[in-house]
Amino acid sequence: MRVVVTGGGTGGHIYPALAVARGIKEQDPKADILFVGTARGMEADIVPREGFLFRTVTVEGLTRKVSPRVLLTLLKTSKGCFEAYKILREFKPTVVVGTGGYVCGPVVLSAALLKIPTLIHEQNAYPGITNKLLARLVSKVAVTFPESKKFFSPKANLVVTGLPVRPEIQAADREKAVSALGLDRDKFTVLVVGGSRGARSINKAMVEVIGRAARSENMQVVHMTGRQGFAETMAEIRAAGVDPAAAMNITVRPYLYNMDEALAAADLVVCRAGATTIAEVTVRGLPAVLIPYPYASDNHQEYNARSLADNGAAVMILDRDLTGHGLWETIRSLSQHRPGLSAMAACSKKLGKPEALEDLVQIVRWLSATKTPTS
Repeated sequence: MRVVVTGGGTGGHIYPALAVARGIKEQDPKADILFVGTARGMEADIVPREGFLFRTVTVEGLTRKVSPRVLLTLLKTSKGCFEAYKILREFKPTVVVGTGGYVCGPVVLSAALLKIPTLIHEQNAYPGITNKLLARLVSKVAVTFPESKKFFSPKANLVVTGLPVRPEIQAADREKAVSALGLDRDKFTVLVVGGSRGARSINKAMVEVIGRAARSENMQVVHMTGRQGFAETMAEIRAAGVDPAAAMNITVRPYLYNMDEALAAADLVVCRAGATTIAEVTVRGLPAVLIPYPYASDNHQEYNARSLADNGAAVMILDRDLTGHGLWETIRSLSQHRPGLSAMAACSKKLGKPEALEDLVQIVRWLSATKTPTS
């Protein structure tokens, strides 16, 4: 196989692409893989570190408003299409895989025009504009959420695969994780993950939650504030009369490198509703309180959260409705109603797609087999 993988801008587009690339290599070590991104995106730093051949094209996202910049964007996109065409003619891929982001536009479009088999993968319940446009042209469209199918053209060749999740997330053992994190195995464990972006409202609400949880004999909280919000959150927690260092059931960290263990130890997760986070939560079969990031493009996190809430796997709280008191009451209620929590966990597990990577790799292999490299 000769595979071009493209996706960029954010980790949500890059890491699924890398997961597919690694999955292909594991099944076929002789496969040649080229990652195409942009010089300014996160992929320019991340992908070479992973050891994959990396090329760039020129591209810029279209603005929603009519302005002189639109013309410049169109000119850059035209240049990107020409660059992508040259790269594809040189590399001669048997299949092209796009995972989202503006860079997919010129690369996947050029591949479709060259009659190269193409696959795009949409991570979110509400698809991005690039993938919606490309869906009419590509050989196959893989989606994470069944709900997203209604937003694509009826002519699109759709399949629900889920989102690839790191193997260590699925493999982590609860007992070992509880021990490694220094937690009490008999207490109800709440994992709170705000992240470094858009976490301030969650951190604010958690000040009251931690104040109440610190007095609980049956609950323990692990709260990742994000690096940017750590100092401010710690100061507010102390001002509220709680010393996290002295409270045996409260752990506050700027970042969790061992997220696999944190998820394995959790009974309930409070988090944003990014596609990767949701994939990890559901593959572990965890009930969740989802607080979608309100400024995500096209409000896609709310669509993601509603997918889980509508299927009984989560409770959704909109960011504008988030308060410390309300969040505490939600957590307390769920922790005290174990049959309901178990039902949520079962629904979450049902939505999880542990075989997502295997399914995507098989689609890539099948598409590649339909194309013989040209001379």
